[in-house]
Amino acid sequence: MKDMAAVMGKSMPPAATKHALSGNKGPNLATSQEVDCPRPNQDKSPAKKKKARSEASTLDSTCSFDATAAGAGREISMLVTKFTEVLSERAASDTTQIKELEGILTEARNLESYLKEKKSKLRQTLALISDKLQS
Repeated sequence: MKDMAAVMGKSMPPAATKHALSGNKGPNLATSQEVDCPRPNQDKSPAKKKKARSEASTLDSTCSFDATAAGAGREISMLVTKFTEVLSERAASDTTQIKELEGILTEARNLESYLKEKKSKLRQTLALISDKLQS
């Protein structure tokens, strides 16, 4: 972030200088062709050479900003990819654990019903024994 702030700070003064040098009252915005392709007659006059240097520094800072932005974009893309992979692995792990827990729950329900049947049969057997002892 410090690099980006430094790059942005460097790119602002040449733009302000360019605006101050123009005699127009309205904003003076350079098109992409003006920034990318310097004029052929710029090298002839000394004043324009100084202006070309400020435009060159603007181009350098623009290029460094573009490079920084591209690098940040690649890093963000890589982080999103890693985050997606981690979430996928976590989802697969959760699905496996849910299946295991469902199996355990089914087993516990089966055991509960088996024990209830045994308890019922035991009560019936005890009731028969009690009836025989009372008679």
